[in-house]
Amino acid sequence: MPKTTGNVGRERLIVAVLAAAGMLSSLQFTLMVPALPEIPAMLHVSAADASWVITITLLTSTLGTPIIARMADMYGRRRMLLLSLALLVVGSLIGPLGTTLPLMLVGRALQGFAMAILPIGISLLSTLVSPARANMGIALMSGTMGVGSTLGLGLSGVLTAWGGLYAVFWSSAVVGTVFLILIRVIIPEGPTAGGRSFDVIGTLLLAVCLSSLLLVISQGLQWGLTSPRVITLGITSAVSLALWVPYELRHPSPVVDLRLALRNPILQINIASFFGSVGMYSNYLLTMQEARGPVAQGMGLGIPIAVAGLVLTPTALAMILLSPAAGRTLNRWGGRATLVFGSAVMACAFLLRSFVHGTLIAVLLGSLLVGAGVAFAFAAMPTLIIAAAPAAQAAAATGVNSLSRALSGALTSAAFALVLTAMPSTPGGDYLSDAGLTVALLGSAALAALTALVALSLARRPAQIPSGGFR
Repeated sequence: MPKTTGNVGRERLIVAVLAAAGMLSSLQFTLMVPALPEIPAMLHVSAADASWVITITLLTSTLGTPIIARMADMYGRRRMLLLSLALLVVGSLIGPLGTTLPLMLVGRALQGFAMAILPIGISLLSTLVSPARANMGIALMSGTMGVGSTLGLGLSGVLTAWGGLYAVFWSSAVVGTVFLILIRVIIPEGPTAGGRSFDVIGTLLLAVCLSSLLLVISQGLQWGLTSPRVITLGITSAVSLALWVPYELRHPSPVVDLRLALRNPILQINIASFFGSVGMYSNYLLTMQEARGPVAQGMGLGIPIAVAGLVLTPTALAMILLSPAAGRTLNRWGGRATLVFGSAVMACAFLLRSFVHGTLIAVLLGSLLVGAGVAFAFAAMPTLIIAAAPAAQAAAATGVNSLSRALSGALTSAAFALVLTAMPSTPGGDYLSDAGLTVALLGSAALAALTALVALSLARRPAQIPSGGFR
């Protein structure tokens, strides 16, 4: 499909639809977070069981993104985009149909596949619009990931107050249906590699490896790090990984092209993406800690849960309002300089927050500055991947990049839980001590600085790796 260069109105419409669809996908992760305390009483389950409403979406999104993205390169990007949205709609319809936890988990699992919308949408932008507008669109889509996650915290409270927990599901079903229609009508199909069989065995091995690993990360502390269940899952993940790697290297059409993923500059970009993503996730976790923490315990503001999500509004505003500036920076200076700049801003912001916190102004300013850095860094990551990967594998390469960011989010949550366990404000408490908050902020600053260093090691203009160059 040729690019629509010259048709400015059409290109802007494509960018707007894909960016808004990306925001819808990222909403699914935080829409349920504020409503989580309501689930145990509603479904007559324990709080630990209710937490699976969040965990199951993390699992399916992390598993499904690289798989669906690979299928997009093979069978059609718009087709897989529509499939991801269809799964979101079906999951949103299943979730409220019953009053049992298993049925709700099925719905939430299907919603998680919507995360594939982001890498597929970004790969479509790289082929359907002019290069300059593609960079602007990629910056906007990357920004909507953080914006959607932030808006979900506030929107959930409004929907729950208006129509109960199930209103969260119904709203996703309605909006998802609207985007199914819009994408079907507005977005043309992009180029596909086609012609090869899908890697079923590699997909199953990857699913076993990642699901076992993510269960250890997300549930390990709750189950006990030395419990038989955690040990078994750890061994299962390691064994499946040991089987998966050589199988993928031999397969003519692997679900994840390891030769591509492990070759520079793509490997460096994914490493930078992994460390850089810590900034966004830790900003959410630590900002909410400061907002919700009791004033009497030293570092908290004691803001009620109903309005605590509004503290992240500056982050959302920075990410969306700075997306055009990030796009212009990409066009003028390239992805490498943009990633270095965004990472440096995040590092400075976290460093500032480690010394100045405990007031509403400090929290708002700190989250604003981190959001500004995220806007530039997240715009650069997929742009660098698109520039380095063969055009026929753009969706798959972007999907692996999304996987690295999702794993970063899972590990950031686990690291936060470890710091909270080691340095709570009160024994067994739910909030960090002031020293714990400072340690977490300094750690986030160090990882953002490491991201900048990795980005500096990239070539100024990474050459695109030729398709089939590894065979």
